[in-house]
Amino acid sequence: MEWTAVTVLAPIAGLGVTVGGPVVRLNSSITRLTALLQAMERRLDALEAALAAQQSKAAESHRRLWTREEEQDRRLADHEARLQLLEGGR
Repeated sequence: MEWTAVTVLAPIAGLGVTVGGPVVRLNSSITRLTALLQAMERRLDALEAALAAQQSKAAESHRRLWTREEEQDRRLADHEARLQLLEGGR
């Protein structure tokens, strides 16, 4: 009866070792991948924040440029009107 128990338990132990090894490696791989994804998520968050800051700076810069351009247009129109008055006065 004891040998029967050994002959039954030996294949079960072998099956445990055969299945257990890959399961442990799979678990290690999943842990590494999880850590890698978390690091990538942090980097992505930082890049998104930097992009938002850059977009804000670009919008402000464009606003200033267009304000300056509109002022130049107004001054040019004033100069053209003055020239027309001066030339018409001769």
